[in-house]
Amino acid sequence: MKTKHRPILTQAQQALLDGVQVRLIQSDERQKFDQILIEGHYLHSAEFVGEQLRYIGEYQGQWVALVVWSAGAYKLKLREEWIGWSDRQKRRRLPLVVNQSRLFIPEPFHIPNLASRVMKLNLKRLSVDWEQTYHHGVLIAETFVDPERFRGTTYQASGWTRLGETQGFGRSRADFYEPHDKPKQLWVRELQPGARTILRGRNLPAACQACEQERPPECVQSPEELEQMEIFFGGLPEWRKRQRSIDFCLSSLVAVTVCAMLCKVCLGQRDLAAFARNLTREQMKALGFPRDWSSRIHRYIPPSESTFARMLRHLDNQALQRALLGWLDHVLGKRHPVGDQVSVDGKELLNSQGLEVASAYSVTQGRWLGSQAVAEGSNEIPAVQAVLRRVELEGSLVTADALNTQRETARIIVQDKGGDYLFTAKGNQPGLAENVQQLYRSLSRAFSPSGQNFQRPDR
Repeated sequence: MKTKHRPILTQAQQALLDGVQVRLIQSDERQKFDQILIEGHYLHSAEFVGEQLRYIGEYQGQWVALVVWSAGAYKLKLREEWIGWSDRQKRRRLPLVVNQSRLFIPEPFHIPNLASRVMKLNLKRLSVDWEQTYHHGVLIAETFVDPERFRGTTYQASGWTRLGETQGFGRSRADFYEPHDKPKQLWVRELQPGARTILRGRNLPAACQACEQERPPECVQSPEELEQMEIFFGGLPEWRKRQRSIDFCLSSLVAVTVCAMLCKVCLGQRDLAAFARNLTREQMKALGFPRDWSSRIHRYIPPSESTFARMLRHLDNQALQRALLGWLDHVLGKRHPVGDQVSVDGKELLNSQGLEVASAYSVTQGRWLGSQAVAEGSNEIPAVQAVLRRVELEGSLVTADALNTQRETARIIVQDKGGDYLFTAKGNQPGLAENVQQLYRSLSRAFSPSGQNFQRPDR
Protein backbone atom coordinates (compact mmCIF):
# COMPACT_ATOMS: atom_id res chain seq x y z
CA MET A 1 0.00 0.00 0.00
CA LYS A 2 1.31 3.41 -0.94
CA THR A 3 1.43 6.01 1.80
CA LYS A 4 1.65 9.76 1.45
CA HIS A 5 4.72 11.36 2.95
CA ARG A 6 4.57 14.90 4.22
CA PRO A 7 7.39 17.00 2.82
CA ILE A 8 10.23 17.68 5.21
CA LEU A 9 10.49 21.41 5.86
CA THR A 10 13.44 23.33 7.13
CA GLN A 11 13.08 25.31 10.31
CA ALA A 12 12.92 28.54 8.31
CA GLN A 13 10.24 27.19 5.98
CA GLN A 14 8.12 26.00 8.89
CA ALA A 15 8.49 29.38 10.55
CA LEU A 16 7.25 31.03 7.37
CA LEU A 17 4.20 28.75 7.21
CA ASP A 18 3.41 29.42 10.86
CA GLY A 19 3.99 33.16 10.62
CA VAL A 20 2.55 34.17 7.25
CA GLN A 21 -0.34 36.64 7.43
CA VAL A 22 -2.84 37.57 4.72
CA ARG A 23 -4.08 41.15 4.38
CA LEU A 24 -5.60 43.51 1.84
CA ILE A 25 -3.16 45.77 0.06
CA GLN A 26 -3.08 49.48 0.82
CA SER A 27 -3.88 51.98 -1.91
CA ASP A 28 -0.26 53.06 -2.21
CA GLU A 29 0.80 49.42 -2.74
CA ARG A 30 -1.34 48.88 -5.85
CA GLN A 31 1.34 49.85 -8.38
CA LYS A 32 3.94 47.57 -6.81
CA PHE A 33 1.43 44.71 -6.60
CA ASP A 34 0.39 44.97 -10.26
CA GLN A 35 3.98 45.29 -11.43
CA ILE A 36 4.96 42.04 -9.69
CA LEU A 37 2.07 40.24 -11.39
CA ILE A 38 2.87 41.65 -14.81
CA GLU A 39 6.52 40.67 -14.56
CA GLY A 40 6.25 37.38 -12.67
CA HIS A 41 2.93 35.70 -13.53
CA TYR A 42 2.78 33.75 -16.79
CA LEU A 43 -0.28 35.70 -18.00
CA HIS A 44 1.62 39.03 -17.60
CA SER A 45 -1.56 40.98 -16.87
CA ALA A 46 -3.08 42.84 -13.92
CA GLU A 47 -6.37 43.84 -15.54
CA PHE A 48 -9.52 42.33 -13.97
CA VAL A 49 -13.26 42.65 -14.45
CA GLY A 50 -15.82 44.13 -12.05
CA GLU A 51 -15.58 44.12 -8.27
CA GLN A 52 -12.14 43.03 -7.10
CA LEU A 53 -9.88 42.72 -4.08
CA ARG A 54 -6.10 42.25 -3.91
CA TYR A 55 -4.36 40.43 -1.05
CA ILE A 56 -0.79 39.74 -0.11
CA GLY A 57 0.62 36.93 1.98
CA GLU A 58 3.22 38.66 4.14
CA TYR A 59 5.99 37.33 6.36
CA GLN A 60 8.48 39.58 8.13
CA GLY A 61 7.75 42.38 5.66
CA GLN A 62 8.23 40.17 2.60
CA TRP A 63 5.48 39.54 0.07
CA VAL A 64 5.46 35.76 -0.22
CA ALA A 65 2.13 35.44 -2.10
CA LEU A 66 -0.19 37.62 -4.19
CA VAL A 67 -3.89 36.83 -4.58
CA VAL A 68 -6.51 38.61 -6.69
CA TRP A 69 -10.28 38.04 -6.50
CA SER A 70 -12.61 39.55 -9.08
CA ALA A 71 -16.16 39.21 -10.43
CA GLY A 72 -17.36 35.71 -11.26
CA ALA A 73 -17.59 34.54 -14.86
CA TYR A 74 -20.83 35.63 -16.49
CA LYS A 75 -21.73 32.26 -17.95
CA LEU A 76 -20.47 28.81 -16.93
CA LYS A 77 -22.67 25.83 -17.73
CA LEU A 78 -20.91 23.53 -15.26
CA ARG A 79 -21.22 26.07 -12.45
CA GLU A 80 -24.90 26.79 -13.14
CA GLU A 81 -25.69 23.07 -13.01
CA TRP A 82 -23.68 22.65 -9.81
CA ILE A 83 -25.50 25.52 -8.08
CA GLY A 84 -28.89 24.67 -9.55
CA TRP A 85 -30.16 28.24 -9.77
CA SER A 86 -32.43 29.64 -12.46
CA ASP A 87 -31.20 32.01 -15.14
CA ARG A 88 -33.09 34.87 -13.48
CA GLN A 89 -31.50 34.10 -10.11
CA LYS A 90 -28.07 33.95 -11.73
CA ARG A 91 -28.47 37.36 -13.32
CA ARG A 92 -29.43 38.94 -10.00
CA ARG A 93 -27.10 37.02 -7.71
CA LEU A 94 -23.96 36.64 -9.79
CA PRO A 95 -22.14 39.23 -7.59
CA LEU A 96 -22.24 36.59 -4.83
CA VAL A 97 -19.83 34.48 -6.89
CA VAL A 98 -16.18 35.53 -6.81
CA ASN A 99 -13.36 34.40 -9.07
CA GLN A 100 -9.81 33.82 -7.88
CA SER A 101 -8.13 35.42 -10.86
CA ARG A 102 -4.57 35.11 -9.57
CA LEU A 103 -2.68 33.07 -6.99
CA PHE A 104 0.99 33.88 -7.45
CA ILE A 105 3.87 32.68 -5.32
CA PRO A 106 7.16 34.40 -6.23
CA GLU A 107 9.91 31.90 -7.02
CA PRO A 108 12.01 32.48 -3.85
CA PHE A 109 9.03 31.26 -1.78
CA HIS A 110 8.14 28.06 -3.63
CA ILE A 111 7.88 25.95 -0.50
CA PRO A 112 5.45 23.08 0.16
CA ASN A 113 2.02 23.97 1.62
CA LEU A 114 2.50 27.74 1.39
CA ALA A 115 -0.19 28.13 -1.28
CA SER A 116 -2.78 26.11 0.67
CA ARG A 117 -1.88 27.97 3.87
CA VAL A 118 -2.40 31.35 2.18
CA MET A 119 -5.61 30.03 0.64
CA LYS A 120 -7.01 29.02 4.03
CA LEU A 121 -6.23 32.37 5.61
CA ASN A 122 -7.63 34.25 2.63
CA LEU A 123 -10.91 32.33 2.42
CA LYS A 124 -11.48 32.84 6.13
CA ARG A 125 -11.76 36.60 5.71
CA LEU A 126 -12.83 36.97 2.07
CA SER A 127 -16.60 37.38 2.51
CA VAL A 128 -16.25 39.86 5.38
CA ASP A 129 -13.80 41.98 3.39
CA TRP A 130 -16.10 41.87 0.36
CA GLU A 131 -19.07 43.03 2.42
CA GLN A 132 -17.09 45.92 3.91
CA THR A 133 -15.94 47.00 0.46
CA TYR A 134 -19.00 46.33 -1.71
CA HIS A 135 -21.78 46.08 0.92
CA HIS A 136 -22.55 42.43 0.23
CA GLY A 137 -20.82 39.19 1.08
CA VAL A 138 -19.88 36.36 -1.30
CA LEU A 139 -20.99 32.73 -1.15
CA ILE A 140 -19.16 30.84 -3.91
CA ALA A 141 -15.54 30.92 -5.06
CA GLU A 142 -14.42 29.74 -8.48
CA THR A 143 -11.16 29.60 -10.36
CA PHE A 144 -9.64 28.26 -13.57
CA VAL A 145 -6.53 26.12 -13.70
CA ASP A 146 -4.44 25.62 -16.83
CA PRO A 147 -3.87 21.83 -16.92
CA GLU A 148 -0.79 22.31 -19.10
CA ARG A 149 0.94 24.12 -16.23
CA PHE A 150 -0.71 23.01 -12.98
CA ARG A 151 -2.50 20.01 -11.50
CA GLY A 152 -4.79 21.89 -9.10
CA THR A 153 -3.19 20.28 -6.04
CA THR A 154 -3.56 23.44 -3.95
CA TYR A 155 -7.30 23.63 -4.62
CA GLN A 156 -7.84 19.94 -3.99
CA ALA A 157 -6.02 20.24 -0.65
CA SER A 158 -8.10 23.32 0.25
CA GLY A 159 -11.47 21.64 -0.20
CA TRP A 160 -12.33 22.85 -3.70
CA THR A 161 -14.33 20.71 -6.14
CA ARG A 162 -13.28 20.20 -9.73
CA LEU A 163 -16.33 20.39 -11.99
CA GLY A 164 -14.66 19.69 -15.32
CA GLU A 165 -13.18 21.69 -18.16
CA THR A 166 -14.40 24.88 -19.78
CA GLN A 167 -15.16 25.16 -23.50
CA GLY A 168 -12.15 27.35 -24.21
CA PHE A 169 -13.48 30.90 -24.15
CA GLY A 170 -12.05 33.92 -22.37
CA ARG A 171 -13.77 37.16 -21.38
CA SER A 172 -12.44 40.13 -23.31
CA ARG A 173 -15.04 42.63 -22.05
CA ALA A 174 -17.70 42.73 -19.37
CA ASP A 175 -20.11 40.43 -21.24
CA PHE A 176 -18.23 39.29 -24.33
CA TYR A 177 -16.14 36.14 -24.72
CA GLU A 178 -13.63 35.13 -27.38
CA PRO A 179 -12.34 31.60 -28.11
CA HIS A 180 -8.76 30.86 -27.09
CA ASP A 181 -8.79 27.07 -27.67
CA LYS A 182 -7.20 26.38 -24.29
CA PRO A 183 -9.81 24.75 -22.02
CA LYS A 184 -9.20 25.23 -18.30
CA GLN A 185 -10.17 23.17 -15.30
CA LEU A 186 -13.03 24.73 -13.37
CA TRP A 187 -12.76 24.49 -9.58
CA VAL A 188 -15.42 25.76 -7.15
CA ARG A 189 -15.90 26.03 -3.41
CA GLU A 190 -18.69 27.01 -1.05
CA LEU A 191 -17.59 29.79 1.28
CA GLN A 192 -20.16 28.81 3.87
CA PRO A 193 -22.21 25.66 4.46
CA GLY A 194 -25.30 25.50 2.26
CA ALA A 195 -24.16 28.32 -0.03
CA ARG A 196 -25.64 26.69 -3.11
CA THR A 197 -28.99 26.22 -1.36
CA ILE A 198 -28.99 29.91 -0.46
CA LEU A 199 -28.22 30.98 -4.04
CA ARG A 200 -31.11 29.01 -5.50
CA GLY A 201 -33.51 29.82 -2.64
CA ARG A 202 -36.28 32.37 -2.57
CA ASN A 203 -34.72 34.88 -0.16
CA LEU A 204 -31.11 35.85 0.49
CA PRO A 205 -29.60 36.47 3.93
CA ALA A 206 -29.29 40.10 4.99
CA ALA A 207 -25.54 40.21 4.33
CA CYS A 208 -26.13 39.35 0.66
CA GLN A 209 -29.29 41.30 -0.16
CA ALA A 210 -27.55 44.50 -1.23
CA CYS A 211 -26.42 42.95 -4.52
CA GLU A 212 -30.07 42.42 -5.50
CA GLN A 213 -31.27 45.80 -4.23
CA GLU A 214 -28.75 47.67 -6.38
CA ARG A 215 -30.15 46.11 -9.54
CA PRO A 216 -33.41 47.28 -11.11
CA PRO A 217 -36.29 44.82 -10.83
CA GLU A 218 -36.42 42.26 -13.61
CA CYS A 219 -39.22 42.04 -16.14
CA VAL A 220 -41.10 38.81 -15.43
CA GLN A 221 -43.10 38.80 -18.67
CA SER A 222 -42.00 36.25 -21.25
CA PRO A 223 -41.12 37.35 -24.81
CA GLU A 224 -44.44 35.91 -25.96
CA GLU A 225 -46.35 37.94 -23.36
CA LEU A 226 -44.51 41.11 -24.39
CA GLU A 227 -45.44 40.56 -28.03
CA GLN A 228 -49.08 40.14 -26.95
CA MET A 229 -48.95 43.36 -24.93
CA GLU A 230 -47.68 45.28 -27.93
CA ILE A 231 -50.79 44.32 -29.91
CA PHE A 232 -53.03 46.16 -27.43
CA PHE A 233 -50.82 49.29 -27.49
CA GLY A 234 -50.36 49.32 -31.25
CA GLY A 235 -53.24 51.71 -31.84
CA LEU A 236 -51.96 54.53 -29.63
CA PRO A 237 -51.76 57.86 -31.52
CA GLU A 238 -48.21 58.65 -32.64
CA TRP A 239 -46.95 62.22 -32.15
CA ARG A 240 -43.69 61.64 -34.00
CA LYS A 241 -44.00 62.67 -37.64
CA ARG A 242 -40.82 61.40 -39.25
CA GLN A 243 -41.35 57.67 -39.18
CA ARG A 244 -38.01 56.80 -40.76
CA SER A 245 -36.12 58.28 -37.82
CA ILE A 246 -38.10 56.34 -35.20
CA ASP A 247 -36.03 53.60 -33.58
CA PHE A 248 -38.54 52.48 -30.94
CA CYS A 249 -42.21 51.75 -31.55
CA LEU A 250 -44.55 53.52 -29.18
CA SER A 251 -46.18 50.20 -28.35
CA SER A 252 -42.78 48.84 -27.20
CA LEU A 253 -42.09 51.83 -24.96
CA VAL A 254 -45.54 51.56 -23.36
CA ALA A 255 -45.14 47.80 -22.86
CA VAL A 256 -41.83 48.39 -21.05
CA THR A 257 -43.45 51.08 -18.90
CA VAL A 258 -46.37 48.85 -17.94
CA CYS A 259 -44.01 45.99 -17.02
CA ALA A 260 -41.92 48.40 -14.94
CA MET A 261 -45.05 49.59 -13.15
CA LEU A 262 -45.99 46.00 -12.33
CA CYS A 263 -42.50 45.59 -10.81
CA LYS A 264 -43.06 48.73 -8.67
CA VAL A 265 -40.40 50.75 -10.47
CA CYS A 266 -40.57 54.49 -9.86
CA LEU A 267 -41.79 55.67 -13.25
CA GLY A 268 -39.24 58.39 -14.00
CA GLN A 269 -37.33 58.29 -17.26
CA ARG A 270 -34.10 57.28 -15.52
CA ASP A 271 -35.74 54.33 -13.78
CA LEU A 272 -37.47 53.24 -16.98
CA ALA A 273 -34.21 53.35 -18.94
CA ALA A 274 -32.46 51.26 -16.27
CA PHE A 275 -35.33 48.77 -16.33
CA ALA A 276 -35.12 48.51 -20.12
CA ARG A 277 -31.35 47.95 -20.03
CA ASN A 278 -31.93 45.02 -17.69
CA LEU A 279 -34.21 43.18 -20.13
CA THR A 280 -32.93 39.91 -21.54
CA ARG A 281 -31.80 39.60 -25.12
CA GLU A 282 -34.93 37.59 -25.95
CA GLN A 283 -37.21 40.22 -24.38
CA MET A 284 -35.51 43.03 -26.32
CA LYS A 285 -35.93 41.04 -29.52
CA ALA A 286 -39.64 40.51 -28.81
CA LEU A 287 -40.07 44.26 -28.29
CA GLY A 288 -38.39 45.03 -31.59
CA PHE A 289 -35.49 47.05 -30.20
CA PRO A 290 -32.96 48.07 -32.87
CA ARG A 291 -29.60 46.32 -33.08
CA ASP A 292 -26.11 47.74 -33.06
CA TRP A 293 -24.66 46.20 -36.20
CA SER A 294 -21.30 47.85 -35.57
CA SER A 295 -20.61 45.63 -32.53
CA ARG A 296 -19.33 42.10 -32.85
CA ILE A 297 -22.32 40.50 -31.20
CA HIS A 298 -24.90 42.89 -32.72
CA ARG A 299 -26.41 43.66 -29.34
CA TYR A 300 -29.88 45.18 -28.96
CA ILE A 301 -30.03 48.87 -28.09
CA PRO A 302 -32.45 49.75 -25.23
CA PRO A 303 -34.31 53.10 -25.13
CA SER A 304 -32.53 56.03 -23.51
CA GLU A 305 -33.76 58.31 -20.75
CA SER A 306 -34.63 61.04 -23.28
CA THR A 307 -36.72 58.57 -25.31
CA PHE A 308 -38.82 57.71 -22.25
CA ALA A 309 -39.02 61.38 -21.26
CA ARG A 310 -40.55 62.29 -24.64
CA MET A 311 -42.98 59.38 -24.40
CA LEU A 312 -44.16 60.40 -20.94
CA ARG A 313 -44.62 63.98 -22.11
CA HIS A 314 -46.55 63.30 -25.34
CA LEU A 315 -48.52 60.12 -24.67
CA ASP A 316 -52.30 60.50 -25.10
CA ASN A 317 -53.74 59.79 -21.66
CA GLN A 318 -57.25 58.77 -22.67
CA ALA A 319 -56.06 56.55 -25.52
CA LEU A 320 -53.61 54.89 -23.13
CA GLN A 321 -56.38 54.20 -20.64
CA ARG A 322 -58.54 52.55 -23.28
CA ALA A 323 -55.61 50.39 -24.37
CA LEU A 324 -54.77 49.42 -20.79
CA LEU A 325 -58.36 48.50 -20.01
CA GLY A 326 -58.50 46.36 -23.15
CA TRP A 327 -55.30 44.60 -22.08
CA LEU A 328 -56.72 44.04 -18.57
CA ASP A 329 -59.83 42.45 -20.10
CA HIS A 330 -57.54 40.14 -22.05
CA VAL A 331 -55.47 39.18 -19.00
CA LEU A 332 -58.17 39.06 -16.31
CA GLY A 333 -61.28 38.42 -18.37
CA LYS A 334 -64.02 40.92 -19.09
CA ARG A 335 -65.34 42.69 -16.02
CA HIS A 336 -68.94 42.04 -14.93
CA PRO A 337 -70.26 45.16 -13.14
CA VAL A 338 -73.46 43.59 -11.76
CA GLY A 339 -72.88 43.00 -8.05
CA ASP A 340 -69.51 44.77 -8.13
CA GLN A 341 -68.40 47.32 -5.55
CA VAL A 342 -66.58 50.29 -7.03
CA SER A 343 -64.51 52.70 -4.97
CA VAL A 344 -63.50 56.17 -6.18
CA ASP A 345 -60.91 58.39 -4.55
CA GLY A 346 -58.29 61.00 -5.28
CA LYS A 347 -54.61 60.63 -4.41
CA GLU A 348 -51.50 62.72 -4.93
CA LEU A 349 -48.96 60.87 -7.06
CA LEU A 350 -45.62 60.13 -5.45
CA ASN A 351 -42.77 62.37 -6.67
CA SER A 352 -45.18 64.29 -8.92
CA GLN A 353 -44.84 67.79 -7.45
CA GLY A 354 -48.46 67.96 -6.34
CA LEU A 355 -50.20 66.18 -9.23
CA GLU A 356 -53.43 64.59 -7.98
CA VAL A 357 -55.35 61.88 -9.79
CA ALA A 358 -58.85 60.52 -9.19
CA SER A 359 -59.26 56.81 -9.85
CA ALA A 360 -61.93 54.14 -9.77
CA TYR A 361 -61.25 50.58 -8.62
CA SER A 362 -63.27 47.40 -8.54
CA VAL A 363 -63.12 46.31 -4.91
CA THR A 364 -64.82 42.99 -5.62
CA GLN A 365 -62.70 42.03 -8.62
CA GLY A 366 -59.53 43.85 -7.58
CA ARG A 367 -58.82 45.85 -10.74
CA TRP A 368 -58.29 49.40 -11.89
CA LEU A 369 -61.15 50.93 -13.88
CA GLY A 370 -59.85 54.34 -14.92
CA SER A 371 -58.28 57.61 -13.79
CA GLN A 372 -58.56 61.34 -14.36
CA ALA A 373 -56.07 64.06 -13.48
CA VAL A 374 -57.35 66.78 -11.15
CA ALA A 375 -57.31 70.11 -12.94
CA GLU A 376 -54.98 72.77 -11.57
CA GLY A 377 -56.80 74.99 -9.09
CA SER A 378 -59.67 72.50 -8.74
CA ASN A 379 -60.36 69.52 -6.50
CA GLU A 380 -61.09 65.85 -7.08
CA ILE A 381 -64.89 66.21 -7.36
CA PRO A 382 -65.01 67.01 -11.13
CA ALA A 383 -62.28 64.43 -11.79
CA VAL A 384 -64.22 61.70 -9.94
CA GLN A 385 -67.35 62.59 -11.91
CA ALA A 386 -65.38 62.36 -15.18
CA VAL A 387 -64.10 58.90 -14.25
CA LEU A 388 -67.58 57.66 -13.31
CA ARG A 389 -68.97 58.78 -16.67
CA ARG A 390 -66.49 56.43 -18.40
CA VAL A 391 -66.95 53.37 -16.15
CA GLU A 392 -69.63 50.75 -16.66
CA LEU A 393 -71.66 50.81 -13.42
CA GLU A 394 -74.93 49.00 -14.19
CA GLY A 395 -75.71 47.01 -11.02
CA SER A 396 -72.60 48.24 -9.13
CA LEU A 397 -72.43 49.87 -5.71
CA VAL A 398 -70.19 52.96 -5.69
CA THR A 399 -68.52 54.16 -2.49
CA ALA A 400 -66.62 57.41 -1.97
CA ASP A 401 -65.41 59.64 0.85
CA ALA A 402 -67.46 62.54 2.21
CA LEU A 403 -65.95 65.06 -0.23
CA ASN A 404 -67.74 63.31 -3.08
CA THR A 405 -71.16 63.28 -1.44
CA GLN A 406 -72.53 65.50 -4.19
CA ARG A 407 -75.87 65.63 -6.02
CA GLU A 408 -74.27 65.56 -9.45
CA THR A 409 -72.10 62.60 -8.51
CA ALA A 410 -75.13 60.71 -7.22
CA ARG A 411 -77.09 61.58 -10.36
CA ILE A 412 -74.33 60.27 -12.64
CA ILE A 413 -74.20 56.98 -10.74
CA VAL A 414 -77.93 56.38 -10.54
CA GLN A 415 -79.55 58.05 -13.55
CA ASP A 416 -76.76 57.96 -16.16
CA LYS A 417 -75.01 54.71 -15.27
CA GLY A 418 -77.65 52.57 -13.52
CA GLY A 419 -75.71 51.97 -10.32
CA ASP A 420 -76.20 52.57 -6.60
CA TYR A 421 -74.14 54.61 -4.17
CA LEU A 422 -73.14 54.56 -0.52
CA PHE A 423 -71.88 57.98 0.54
CA THR A 424 -70.71 59.41 3.85
CA ALA A 425 -72.16 62.51 5.53
CA LYS A 426 -69.74 64.12 8.00
CA GLY A 427 -70.31 66.61 10.79
CA ASN A 428 -68.72 69.40 8.77
CA GLN A 429 -71.65 69.11 6.34
CA PRO A 430 -74.40 70.12 8.83
CA GLY A 431 -77.18 70.72 6.31
CA LEU A 432 -76.65 67.42 4.56
CA ALA A 433 -76.29 65.51 7.82
CA GLU A 434 -79.56 66.97 9.13
CA ASN A 435 -81.41 66.09 5.91
CA VAL A 436 -80.18 62.50 6.08
CA GLN A 437 -81.26 62.17 9.70
CA GLN A 438 -84.72 63.50 8.92
CA LEU A 439 -85.00 61.20 5.93
CA TYR A 440 -83.91 58.24 8.03
CA ARG A 441 -86.56 59.00 10.67
CA SER A 442 -89.35 59.43 8.13
CA LEU A 443 -88.37 56.50 5.88
CA SER A 444 -86.58 54.22 8.33
CA ARG A 445 -88.02 51.09 6.72
CA ALA A 446 -86.58 52.12 3.36
CA PHE A 447 -83.08 52.00 4.86
CA SER A 448 -83.45 48.52 6.30
CA PRO A 449 -80.90 46.30 4.49
CA SER A 450 -83.20 43.29 5.00
CA GLY A 451 -86.40 45.02 3.96
CA GLN A 452 -88.17 43.45 0.99
CA ASN A 453 -89.83 46.74 0.05
CA PHE A 454 -86.55 48.66 -0.11
CA GLN A 455 -86.93 51.92 -2.01
CA ARG A 456 -84.17 54.36 -2.90
CA PRO A 457 -85.16 57.84 -1.68
CA ASP A 458 -83.11 59.45 -4.45
CA ARG A 459 -85.59 58.06 -6.99
